[in-house]
Parts: sequence; C-alpha cells; structure tokens
Amino acid sequence: MFQTFDVTARPEQGPPRLALLRAELEAEGLDGFLVPRADAHQGEYVADHDARLAWLTGFTGSAGFCAALREVAGVFIDGRYRTQVKAQVAAEFTPVPWPEVQLADWLKAQLPQGGRVGYDPWLHTVAEIGRTTAALDGTGVEMVRSDNLVDRIWEDQPPVPMQPVKAHPIEFAGETAASKCARLAGGLRAAGHRAAAITLPDSIMWLLNIRGADIPRNPVAHGFAILHDDGRVELFMAPGKLKDLGDHLGDGVTVAEPAAFLHRLAALEGPVRLDKSTAPQRLADVLGDKAVYGEEPCALPKARKNAAEIKGAAEAHLRDGAAMVELLCWLDAQDPGSLTEIDVVMRLEAVRRRDNALQDISFETIAGTGPNGAVMHYRVTEESDSRLEAGHLLVLDSGGQYLDGTTDITRTIGIGAVGAEERACFTRVLQGMIAMSRLRWPKGLAGQHIEAVGRLPLWMAGQDFNHGLGHGVGAYLSVHEGPQRLSRVSDVPLEPGMILSNEPGYYREGGFGIRIENLIVVEPAPALPGGDAEREMLCWRTLTFAPIDRRLIVVEMLTADERGWIDAYHAAVAEKIAPRVGDAARDWLKAATAPL
Repeated sequence: MFQTFDVTARPEQGPPRLALLRAELEAEGLDGFLVPRADAHQGEYVADHDARLAWLTGFTGSAGFCAALREVAGVFIDGRYRTQVKAQVAAEFTPVPWPEVQLADWLKAQLPQGGRVGYDPWLHTVAEIGRTTAALDGTGVEMVRSDNLVDRIWEDQPPVPMQPVKAHPIEFAGETAASKCARLAGGLRAAGHRAAAITLPDSIMWLLNIRGADIPRNPVAHGFAILHDDGRVELFMAPGKLKDLGDHLGDGVTVAEPAAFLHRLAALEGPVRLDKSTAPQRLADVLGDKAVYGEEPCALPKARKNAAEIKGAAEAHLRDGAAMVELLCWLDAQDPGSLTEIDVVMRLEAVRRRDNALQDISFETIAGTGPNGAVMHYRVTEESDSRLEAGHLLVLDSGGQYLDGTTDITRTIGIGAVGAEERACFTRVLQGMIAMSRLRWPKGLAGQHIEAVGRLPLWMAGQDFNHGLGHGVGAYLSVHEGPQRLSRVSDVPLEPGMILSNEPGYYREGGFGIRIENLIVVEPAPALPGGDAEREMLCWRTLTFAPIDRRLIVVEMLTADERGWIDAYHAAVAEKIAPRVGDAARDWLKAATAPL
C-alpha cells in the first residue's frame, strides 16, 4: 500500500544539506530557520513528504526540531533520544537537551546581537510561536514568517500521500458520525462559537468514522475540516482519496480540495475556535480577531472510548496476546546466539499477520538486545542488527492495528542466564508497573498527579527513566493519542473510557534496557469491602495479556501483594490465551504463567 522513500540523511549527508540551507538563509536575509518534525496537520506522525528534520539532520525520533543558524545548528531532543541522536547526526549538528533548554533561551545565547529567525507558519502551533515570541520580546531576536526553505533545496522530496480512505464500521465505532457531529456542535453552541477548525488527522478520522493510509502504521488520511455549530462539516481532502466511500459521509458533509481550506476559513463568520496546542500558526494569521481559543472539539470525546470501542480493544488484545505467546514460545526454543534482532522482528510480524483482522503493525517494532535495548526508541537496521547473546536482555516493544483496536505491548526477555544487577533492575520496573496497575485514585486527578507511583521503586534505588510513564492509545487509530497521558506535565483529568499505556523502564547506556508495558483502561472503582468510599474513585482494568518473564524476577524483592498480583495476572493470561494458541505454545504458556 505504501511507497516508501529514503528520506533520512546519513551522517555524512547532513553537512552538505545544511550548507544548502544556509545559502537560502543568506539569500533571504535570515540568521536562522526552524526545521521541526511536524507537518501542516500537527499530528505526531509525518509522511515521507514532511520528514524534513530527518532529511536535513538524520535524526529520526518522534519529537524534536533543528534551529539552523549561520554558524551553529542545534538539534533539540528530549530525554528519550539523548543516546539515539549521537549515532544519527554529524558533528556539524549540536544536540541540545530539550525542554531543559528552551528555544528562546538558546537563540538569545547564540544571537546576542539579535537576528531574524525564519519559520514556516504551517509547521508550528499557535502556542509554540506565542511562547517563543513572548520569551524573545526585547532581545532583538525576531521570529519571521517564511516559505519553507527546506522544500526549496529538497530536490527529490517525496510526493504528498494520496492513499484511499475507507469507512470505519459502526460495530467498531459505536456511534454514527452524524451523532458525533451533532453532539460536538452542541458544545460549540454552548460556548458561543460558530465553528471550529480541525487539523489533526486522527480527530477527522474519528469524527467522520473513516480511516486512511497516508502515514505508515497509522490509519489516518491528511486533510482539514471545519465543524459548524449546526453539525455540518466541511471536509478539505483530495476527492480522489474518497472515491471508495460511496454515500458514507452523508448529506451533512461537503468535500473540497485542501487548497480551498484557507479561503473558506477566511470567509467564516466568527468566533471560530482554534486549539492553540494543535492549530498551525497559519490558521491564526488568516482568522485574525475572528479566532477564539479553546480545546479541539474532538480531543476528549475521542479519548473517552465508548462501550463498542472498549469491547473491540479488549478482543484485539486477546488475539494480539496469542500472537505474543506464539512468538515468545518460539523465541524460548532458540539457542542463544542463533538469532538476530531482525529475525525476531520478522517472526513477530509474521505471527501477527495470521490474524485477518490485522491491518498493519501499529509502529515499527522495537527489538533491542544488549546495549541496543538502552536506546528507548531503537529501530534495528542492517547495520545495527545484533545477535541475541547469552546474558542479554531483549526489549521487544510492538503492536498491531486491528479493525477493532490498536495494541501496544512491551516485554523484556532474558536470553540465557542474566546477571543479578539486570534482574534487580527488572524487578523494580515490574514493581512500578504493578503499583500503577493496582492504583485507585480520586476522580479529577490527572496523569501528573499519579505517574510518580510507577517510578517510586526505581527512585528508591536512585534510578529513573527519561520518558513518560504512559500515553493515550486510539481505537484503530494512532498508537499515541492525546490529550491524556501518564506524565508529570499532563494536567488532563483521567476519565472512564480512556485507554493508556503503563510502561515504566530503565536504561543503562552501553549496557542494557528494560521496559514492561501493558495497556490499561480507566473505569469507576468498585466499592471497597466494609464501607463506602468518601470520594468517587477510579481504577484501571488491564487489557494486555501476555506473560512477564518470571526468570527475571527477584521474588525476594516483592511484597506479598506484588506476588499476589503477578500470580493473579498470570492465571488470567493462561485462562484467556491458552485456548487461542497451538499445542506447543499452550504447554510453554503453562510453565511461563506458573505461580511464583
């Protein structure tokens, strides 16, 4: 389905491309230009056409940007990518720890006499530009709207994706598109807003009960939409993508080319809602004082999964769990040193594809053994492919896109006899995962209020990890979905129906990595025995069922409650998954889920 292009710069390709960009700076009278990992739709994932950051610098992480000045080029990366960036960019690019170092502060230090820094207003949100501009006020450093200078020099830039769109069945969506549009339009009317502009691809997919294929591993299509306060929707998407939909969109949706979006936006009567955190600055420029700022109307309704979506997710996880058990059984039967990371990736994908409901994997499988496991978002290549040697830990992070749900699971597996230090670290990570799984909390709390629970066992040993404890997950949509997160910066209250990951980890650069991940869904907490709770409480229900490597657990480190949780979880895995696997895997599963 996808035509892929080589859009990533090898380290030696970065410097000449940077030189071409600097020539454009000279021609435009600019002192710098920002190159984000973003597109005009402001989703997390970008098509090859929009992979400007990877093409220029070689860095392929899922977040970050380059500030290319005439004398220095900073690549801003968060804690997940501090190791990865070192291997991917040339010495002409300087890694900058972000968000510890903010762009405005870095620009002030690099341009003490002031300067003009260009940016493409399609590729930066209103909030992002507002923060940076405010922080630069009075410094002499000016943010300047510009054409995209990378597009000028990228001669073989891949074409804009044009994959077909299909209808998402009501049995999995759980609510008609017309009902969603009417419901969200009511919220616009209540706020006094005439319309809302929507740019996030997964929001448009969810609202109209459609799925696309413009981005590998993500069932989304690129386009824009305007939701009116009477429930009408104007969809700005290439009509050729929609030719297989028939009358699915209905009379309430009109279709126009994406090029008409800004003209139509400018003609609207205000107020028109924009979400500062997701709307490109270009939209605010066009709307002017007709723009009002508020939450993107699809964000929370999409995050609160309905009964059909939760049922589908639960069923998808059982089939996915069976695939994982088949893979783990096969892996356990191989001799240390006989397999490489690519062997594992290919085998797991082949096992998953036995399920006819699988549409794609949900992201590029992470299979990192030994030191590669310490690279949090490691992607194996022919050059990096390593053998699974005795004593290694293998971090295996993968998932599937099924018609009824999206999965994301990580297991860390011991290859042969594993050292005591690795087992102790594994046990602390497991204790954090158990603690979050067992948690009950008062309704109204957000991820930032509770995510420390999953870090505490590591903290007590002076250890930690540089990624969030968990992210939201879509319903046959993006495997990373907002706005809910288990993160110290997330202030979105957790609500019933939200699906998140629970994935503490530990990473020792040059040594090993550990991550254990289940998906969990928020539910009202059952009443406690012997009395009523003083407050309305919430809890988690686990969706993921696959064994956790018992050989890596230091049982003596666990409390009785932790041992009880593991044994109960493994009993549930055996009960739910055994009927779905073959004889050999069933025998293996019995041993893998035996009580501690």
